[in-house]
Amino acid sequence: VSPECISAYNDLKLNKKHKYIIYKLSDDNKQIVVDSTGEGNDYDEFRDKLGAIGKGPRYAIYDFEYQLASGEGTRNKITFIAWSPDDAGIMAKMVYASSKEALKRSLNGIATELQANDQDDIEFETVIKTVSKGTAAA
Repeated sequence: VSPECISAYNDLKLNKKHKYIIYKLSDDNKQIVVDSTGEGNDYDEFRDKLGAIGKGPRYAIYDFEYQLASGEGTRNKITFIAWSPDDAGIMAKMVYASSKEALKRSLNGIATELQANDQDDIEFETVIKTVSKGTAAA
């Protein structure tokens, strides 16, 4: 895990500088590096970047903010998403699966983890239902 991964995560968690971070393996598959970051509340932009055809597996952190259906206010949950599209190569999937724990251990304060394998798995409604355990307002 490159130091840049941890500093980008701390910028998201502590300074609210980023809304999301997408991580990838370096070209030589020896290190996890930051692929891209984003600000603002445009989930569609994040989903499109994560699910871009041909990019292969990725890890992502997204700082979800949602209103409680009970009207008791807003909640934030930092969510780890392991994106491994069904059409990715078996070798890439294996390398990402075996590297995931190293990244997660480096990032303190992750509230939820999701495994996503197709576009439906990263639709906002699907994700927010999991992240909020069904307590988010529709």
